[in-house]
Amino acid sequence: MESGPAIFAGAAFTLFGAGLLLWTGTRVLHRAPVAHGVSPVAAITFATSLGTAFVVLGVWCFGRV
Repeated sequence: MESGPAIFAGAAFTLFGAGLLLWTGTRVLHRAPVAHGVSPVAAITFATSLGTAFVVLGVWCFGRV
């Protein structure tokens, strides 16, 4: 009964984190700004760290199942 919410949360966090990492990587490869009005290094660092954190959180949720 408790595994349902953990699976949903794990899927949501992992998909969002992977999507954010994919989007950030695509923007960097095309030399497009990740965030307008922000230092490119700061935007890339922040987006990559959040994407990684969401993927790790999703994997942790799957581990709780």
